[in-house]
Amino acid sequence: MKAIRFHETGDADVLRYEDVPTPIPGSGEVLVRVAGSAFNPADGGLRGGFLPIPIALPHIPGYDVSGTIESVGDGVDALAVGDTVIGFLPMTADGAAAELVVAPAEALVAAPTRIPLTDAAGLPSVGLTASQALFEAGRLTAGQRILVNGAGGAVGGYAVQLATHAGAHVIATASPRSRASVEAAGADEIVDHTTTTLLDAVIEPVDVLLNLAPITSEDFTALVARVRDGGVVVSTTPMVTTPGDEPRDVRAETIYVHPDNATLSHLVSLVDSGDLRVEIAQHVPLSELPTIHAQADAGQVHGKVVAVPPSA
Repeated sequence: MKAIRFHETGDADVLRYEDVPTPIPGSGEVLVRVAGSAFNPADGGLRGGFLPIPIALPHIPGYDVSGTIESVGDGVDALAVGDTVIGFLPMTADGAAAELVVAPAEALVAAPTRIPLTDAAGLPSVGLTASQALFEAGRLTAGQRILVNGAGGAVGGYAVQLATHAGAHVIATASPRSRASVEAAGADEIVDHTTTTLLDAVIEPVDVLLNLAPITSEDFTALVARVRDGGVVVSTTPMVTTPGDEPRDVRAETIYVHPDNATLSHLVSLVDSGDLRVEIAQHVPLSELPTIHAQADAGQVHGKVVAVPPSA
């Protein structure tokens, strides 16, 4: 089968589009024929050797997958050949940037039926990140006010939609390029961060501050003043320490996405009910994935990109 692999860590030019042996599912595993493999910035981090996640070389990237069950290993009863599935795959194992991938059965859930199977690859890890940030860490409830900094990104789009669906009042940052998408996601207020500072734009306190964008420690700390007493600051950017305010009982939470099939299945149900949109900015042939890695390294990838294998 065809796959993208890197035999050493480094820049995007270490990626190779090559023939590799077809994997065989073991006990508790299934073989998935890949319909789509979504690119994530962490794929570049793994390839570059920047993330402290152990992988064996050569390595196939791509931990977000959609596809169809091709075969099942021993002990797998909940899934059958022909089932369409999506999943957030273990980042330590070979991923879905291939025609076929072996996955733990427990990592997969039924795919949404309202959208193309290929597009469904854009949901798992970013949807889970948004949900876990809002509801596990942020404990967001109806009627609360939330500020989403970085709403124009893939996680931000889901965060705005999910917060809106939960009945929160959503204030979101967006550039002119992403404003229409953030507006369509349901934001109640939009701040153009290219022309206005959040401290100037947000006067009333918020219950939850969710940061999804690169930010300096000084700017992040200053924003905590806009969080009400007893509120929470949530961040997905571990390079900068998430600030809180202990005297005012403002919690600080940093999110590291983790598998959660119940939540992923719930997100699928929201897609199928029309309450959650999956936006894919670009589809590319699997063979062109190295170009996407190079563009991402240069800051030129905006929105979710899904790589499509030749057999899809």
